[in-house]
Amino acid sequence: MAPAGGRWYGFVKRAGDVIFSAVLLVVLSPMMLLVALTIKLTSRGPVLFSQSRAGLGGQSFTMYKFRTMRPGAEEDRVFFSHLNYHGGPVFKIVDDPRLIWIGRFLRQSSIDELPQLFNVLAGQMSIVGPRPLWRPEAAKAKGAAKLRTCVKPGLTCLWQISGRSELSYEQWVLLDLYYIRNRNLLLDLMIIVHTIPAVLSGHGAY
Repeated sequence: MAPAGGRWYGFVKRAGDVIFSAVLLVVLSPMMLLVALTIKLTSRGPVLFSQSRAGLGGQSFTMYKFRTMRPGAEEDRVFFSHLNYHGGPVFKIVDDPRLIWIGRFLRQSSIDELPQLFNVLAGQMSIVGPRPLWRPEAAKAKGAAKLRTCVKPGLTCLWQISGRSELSYEQWVLLDLYYIRNRNLLLDLMIIVHTIPAVLSGHGAY
């Protein structure tokens, strides 16, 4: 499937990504510093959580987030697999017992995602696009779900403003495919505008 949007769209989108991410990093830097200090002072382990994700064309890149779980939480996936409520190759837990003190707040407010602005600035991600899947999850994707890597992954998307984790995996895939087939600057702007109330409400964020 060829994604919508031509060369001009790609140029404007990339320019917008650079400007938007750079401005947000400057404006939000005091809050990001405060979050980093809080994580450092209230839990053991690094401030940032890094993970290999599937980017454009399935290429691996390192995605960054503020750490919301205790060190070694990734190794506990098998132990907590019975709590996974999400279908498909996605791992989601309600009231995740691996969260650190400030972790739930960071997730519900989506503040934990802010370090991905550096990924956007570096060209590995876009402001708007399908959320990047963890490499093992991406490897398990079947059929049309594999097509989500034909565009750059994004910081926000239709899934983000439509209920997030309350949607089924199948609904998530359909929203991503709709975006890929119909993406344009107006749709990107609409998603960005609707992301603000979606994040403030915390609806569907676990």
